[in-house]
Amino acid sequence: MIDDQRTHHENTLYEKSKELALKLKHKANDEETLKKEFDLFWEQSVKIITNTSTIRDIDIMRDVRKILSDVYESVSVDQRESRDIFTVLNYSEYVHLKKYTGIKGSIRSVKQMYGSILFKQDEAQISLFITDVAHQTDRMIQSFNISKMGYNNSYIQQLIDYIKTRVTEHEEGQVNYVFKNQFFMDLVLSICKRANKMITDQHRLFRDTNDPVMYVEKKREEYYSIFLKYCLGSTSAVIFGEIVYQKLKEPIEQSVYKKTARDLTDEMRSNCESLNGNRSNLEKHILKTLAEQEDFDKYMNYIHKPRDHLKSFIRDEVSRFITDQFSVSVLPKMKENIKLLQQKIMKAAHESTEHVQVNRGDVGLWWKSFTQQISDELIFSEKDLSGVKHDDVDDFNLLEDVMRRELTDIMSEISSRFNTETFPVKLDYKFRPDELLIDLFCQCCWVQCPFCKVVCTNTIENHDGDHSVPFHRVTGINGSYYSSAQNLCTDICTNLVASDQCFNSPDGRFKYREYRRAGGVYVKWSISPDFFDLTYWKWFVCRFQNDLEKYYNKTFDGYGKIPDKWRRYSKQDAIESLSQYM
Repeated sequence: MIDDQRTHHENTLYEKSKELALKLKHKANDEETLKKEFDLFWEQSVKIITNTSTIRDIDIMRDVRKILSDVYESVSVDQRESRDIFTVLNYSEYVHLKKYTGIKGSIRSVKQMYGSILFKQDEAQISLFITDVAHQTDRMIQSFNISKMGYNNSYIQQLIDYIKTRVTEHEEGQVNYVFKNQFFMDLVLSICKRANKMITDQHRLFRDTNDPVMYVEKKREEYYSIFLKYCLGSTSAVIFGEIVYQKLKEPIEQSVYKKTARDLTDEMRSNCESLNGNRSNLEKHILKTLAEQEDFDKYMNYIHKPRDHLKSFIRDEVSRFITDQFSVSVLPKMKENIKLLQQKIMKAAHESTEHVQVNRGDVGLWWKSFTQQISDELIFSEKDLSGVKHDDVDDFNLLEDVMRRELTDIMSEISSRFNTETFPVKLDYKFRPDELLIDLFCQCCWVQCPFCKVVCTNTIENHDGDHSVPFHRVTGINGSYYSSAQNLCTDICTNLVASDQCFNSPDGRFKYREYRRAGGVYVKWSISPDFFDLTYWKWFVCRFQNDLEKYYNKTFDGYGKIPDKWRRYSKQDAIESLSQYM
């Protein structure tokens, strides 16, 4: 409907400007008068369009709060303070425990006495659940295709319904708790806040392309150019070529940008050190960058929200690559793609001219042949010219010459506007180099070790068999502590499963070497009892000891005393130890 409406407005303006030009033909040499008459006509025409339809700005969070308030009338969403659920470390305040008797109930009662009603397994389950829901809602948002279809608040309703369904299914599963209403509210608000920019950016692309007022206003100079050609008595072939040229500008720009984005993605996969290998290689570069920056907050984001950190890292790498390589790689690719597309369009124009001449056809046949030949390269069709009268075009060789001249101007204009700022803004999210690479690297397993939170290295999502990693971490960086002394743990998972130490689980105290018997998230992990570890995490614990103690409100004392030999490791030692990843 919007496509048809835009085409109608555009073609009506073409015809009306043509009528005006024919009336003013006798003043063809008086450009000042022509400009004044055109401006008056333009203002009146745009005013009519403004009154018929405008695509408005959107407010995602307003829609979210309204839908939540309508569904949960007892809660005033606008007046309550929501928490960013992605930064929460302990979910105890979000749950009610299911009622249990016997040993399991006794263990829960003891836990409640100490102010924590969830076990590590519960916390891991909830964290994994939140991460997966966020990931799936991101996919849903992409499937809405907002940049092409526009935003509708029914999308928010779909997201909320999906989140509600997932929460209910999780509660009905093999978990020991049910969520409070506050959890659902904070989960929805947190997910929608994170998606706000993506949705808004996509809607802006849709609005800029489809809003009649904005779209037509951008075309003012182009209409004026056609208007002047009518006034000067240009032939039908010249004017038709000008109209085709104006229609092709937007699709050509999108095609060139998309092709350049794909080419850049391929180049970064080959030449960018951090992106030219598998996920283990990428992980090594992430850890190296973290060590070089020595930013504790970024480390915590990496440890607790690894997928988010990986996305952020890739975006930074792509942005840096485009900025650093713009003149030597990005711009040359752009110009090469412009040249190739120009050749294909002119080949289509020439072959269409030959086709018409051989078959003694008219301009309608020329246009049909032309659009069919370029449809693989451009989002373009016959109907894009519906409503524009062009029956009197008969000089197809002249039309071809006009196309060649105008096409050169188009390509020059696109090239001049192309820079590091316009490149990502002009592209839909799913076509951007960083998003293409994120999609490539994120299609894998993201399950974290229940003890140290290291991510399984399997490259298949929902894979068969156990989760595993080549190296585990010091479990204290995840907040794990010796329950008897409340000291942060300095052991590594692979050492623990070779020991007789015990950990708390929902069904009782288990020795680490019997961790699979604890059930739940423990069952699916394969942790070998060996003594291989990375110097990296020992250096990290020493470097950020005070930050970790403050973050978890516990200390590395007593059982968790840091060995003196760890303190001899330097940052360089830590970085060099990462070579074991490959």
